[in-house]
Formats: sequence, structure tokens, C-alpha cells
Amino acid sequence: MTKATKIIWILFALGASLQASFILTGGTMWQTIASVTLLAVVSTLVAYRTGGLKYAAILSVGIMMIGFLAEVIGVATNIPFGEYAYTGGLGWSVLGVSLIVPLAWLMLAYPSWHAARYLVRGAGTCATAGRVLLGAWALTAWDVFLDTQMVNAGNWGWANPEPSLIGTPGIPLTNYAGWLLVSVVMMLFIEFLTRRKHIGDIHPVLAVYLWTYVGSIIANLTFFNEPIVALTGAILMGVVAIPLVAAIIHTRAKAKSLQRF
Repeated sequence: MTKATKIIWILFALGASLQASFILTGGTMWQTIASVTLLAVVSTLVAYRTGGLKYAAILSVGIMMIGFLAEVIGVATNIPFGEYAYTGGLGWSVLGVSLIVPLAWLMLAYPSWHAARYLVRGAGTCATAGRVLLGAWALTAWDVFLDTQMVNAGNWGWANPEPSLIGTPGIPLTNYAGWLLVSVVMMLFIEFLTRRKHIGDIHPVLAVYLWTYVGSIIANLTFFNEPIVALTGAILMGVVAIPLVAAIIHTRAKAKSLQRF
């Protein structure tokens, strides 16, 4: 393992540890900002290690701009997420959108695409469409956990929260439809920006995705006291996370088997 790779894993461990410490503190604004920033940096550094500086810069800025513009349009027009507003509980805002939000999109959009890429390989239209759709699902499913936590914490809310997904009151179905739309745009952006650039260790971003999955389930079962959210999110995000774990285990077992010869 190179020194640069070790630094990436250390940043991941710090971000994950900060999120795990929510169980002791209840989660402060600065803990949220710091943990999201650290994990977003992990995504950016993996992009740099696998695609170079220009690729990492375009990727990171592009994802954040897509997320930010979607949120600005959403707050101003109620499209595509429904009528909602930020409360200022996440720090500084621009055009009604908390500045930490674009980093949150970056934090998991790139890992979601890599999770889909790990499961759907190959070139061609079918493979590309499969990665885009699976990556969009991977990212949208996380929002079942995220929005429930943030609405309950009073960081944002909807004027018309019904009809909602079972077990997630306060969050309208239009929000998830909006997330899916924005996620598809992000996955298309990553897919066509990336092409064949990725050669290197992408396991840190896969770890970000899997930690977010496991950590969110544990958090909702324990200090958030949202067992229905834990179950719903476990099923929806598990559509990607569980096959991903199986694929990683299979790949490693195959690699060890080949090393014996």
C-alpha cells in the first residue's frame, strides 16, 4: 500500500469515526460538516489517483454544481423535489441552499457510480445504461436514510409531505423522484467523463458506500430510534450494497486462488 493510499484510508477512517461518534453527541452541525467534507475528500482523492488532477477537478466541481443547481432550482420552483426549504441548521447558505449539501452529493455520488461499475462491467449501450440506472438507484436509496435524519433534526422540511414512502413520514414521494432524476444526470456525467480513465485502487470509495449503508442502518436502529427507516433503507440500498459485498468477496477469493498457481 502506497503512502498516498494510506492517507486516503486514514481520511476515510476519520470521517467514518466522526459519524460513529454521533451516538455519543447526538451529532452536532460541525460533526456533520466535518464528516461529510472528509468523505467527499476521499472521493476526490480517489478520482485524482485513478484519473489525474484534471479529471478529479472536473469530476468534483461537476458533481457539486449539478447538485447545487438542482437544489437552487428546487428551493426556488419546488421542482423536482417538491416544496421544501432549508432552515439554516447546516451553516452557511447561498441562494437558500446550505453549502455542505453539494459536498454531500459528491461524498456519495462517485462511490455510487463505482459500486454500479463494480457490478456492471463492460462497454456498449446496455452496460452504460445499466451502470447509470444502478448508480442512480444506489444514490437515491441513500436518501431514505438521509432525509429522515435531516428532517427529524430540523435542517429542512416540506410544505406538503404526503404521500410519503412507508415508514418515512414528512418526506414526499416527489422528493425521491427528484433525487432519481438528479442522480441519473450525475451518473451520466460521471460515466461519460470517466470512460477508460480508471486504473487504480477504488476500494476506499466502495468502503464509503458500504459504511454509509451499514452505519445508517445501525444509527436508525439505535440512537435515531427509527426501526422502520432502518428496514426500508436496508432493503432499498441493499439492492446495491449486498451484491457489492458479494462481488468484492468473490473477486478477492478469485485473486487469492490465482496467486496459488
